[in-house]
Amino acid sequence: MSATVHTLPRSEASLGPILSLTADGMNQVNSIILDRMQSKIPLIPALAGHLIAGGGKRLRPMLTLASGALLEYGGTRHHKLAAVVEFIHTATLLHDDVVDGSDMRRGKQAANVVFGNPAAVLVGDFLFSRSFELMTEDGSIKVLKILSNASAIIAEGEVDQLTAQRQLETTEERYLQIVGAKTAALFAAACRIAAVVAERDQDTEEKLDAYGRNLGVAFQLADDAIDYDSEVGESGKDKGDDFREGKMTLPVILAYARGTDEERAFWTDAMKGKRTSDEDLAHAIKLIAKYDAVNATRERARHYADRAIDAISGFPANAARAAMIEAAQFAVARRF
Repeated sequence: MSATVHTLPRSEASLGPILSLTADGMNQVNSIILDRMQSKIPLIPALAGHLIAGGGKRLRPMLTLASGALLEYGGTRHHKLAAVVEFIHTATLLHDDVVDGSDMRRGKQAANVVFGNPAAVLVGDFLFSRSFELMTEDGSIKVLKILSNASAIIAEGEVDQLTAQRQLETTEERYLQIVGAKTAALFAAACRIAAVVAERDQDTEEKLDAYGRNLGVAFQLADDAIDYDSEVGESGKDKGDDFREGKMTLPVILAYARGTDEERAFWTDAMKGKRTSDEDLAHAIKLIAKYDAVNATRERARHYADRAIDAISGFPANAARAAMIEAAQFAVARRF
C-alpha cells in the first residue's frame, strides 16, 4: 500500500530528486528539442523558443526518463520519445492560450500576445508535426499508437472543456473526465512508452500508465486549487484566469454546489462573463474559502497522488521509484 512507501512529509516534497535522476538524460532531450524546433522560417524557432525556453517544469519528459530508470533501461530510445512528449505538450499550450485568450504563460507574456494568434496556432501545428516525425523515426508501431492516441484524447478533452465552459450544471464527475483526457492522458503515455522501449510486459505498461494517469489528475487538480488559493503568490499566470474565462474547475463546482441561492446567482453571473472585475474575483475567492473548496480540491488531488504512488509500489525500491513518489507528493503540495 502507499503508506509503506511515503518517505517524507508532503510539505517538504520537491522535484529535486527527479531533476537529479534525469539530469543527464534531459540534457540529451533538450538538445533534441533545440535541434528539431529549428526551421528555415525564422518565426518558427523564435516563437517555439519563447515558450520552450520559458522555464516550464518539463515534468512530462522527465517522467519518461524516470520510468526508464525505474525499469533499469540502459538504452537511449526514450530520449527522442521524451522530446516528443514535450513537443506535444508545448503544441497544446500554444493552442490553449489562443483559445483561452491568455495573456501570461510561465510568468511572462504568452506567445500569442507577442507573436499573434495565427502564428501561435501554426507553430503549434509545426510542433505536432515534428513530434510525429520523431515517433516514426523510433520505428515502434506500439509507441506510435500510444502517443498518437494520447494526442487525440487530449484534443477531445480540450473540446469537452470548451463545451463545459460557463456551464453551471457541470458535475464533478464530468470535470474529472475532462481532466483525465486533457491532462492525464499525456502523463500516462509519457510513462507507458518507457515500458515499451524497455521491452517489458503488459502488466508493467499498465502500472506505469496508472502512475502517470493518476499523477496527471493530481497535478491538474492542484493547478485548479492554485488559481483560487488566496495564500498563493505568483503562479506564473494571471491570477484568476480560470475565473475570468468561465472555466468550471473543481473549486467552482464545489462552491456552487454548496452555496446559497444568492451565492449561486453570483456564480451564474460570473461564469456567464457578467462578473469579472477584481472585486468579483475577490468575492469568488471568499466564497470558495467559505466552503473550503480549495482544501477539498487538494484533498482529491492527494487521493489521486496516492493512487499514483500505489501503482509503482511493487517495483524495486531504487532511486527512481523514490524520485517518482516524491514527484507525486510535490504535484499536490506545490504552490506554483
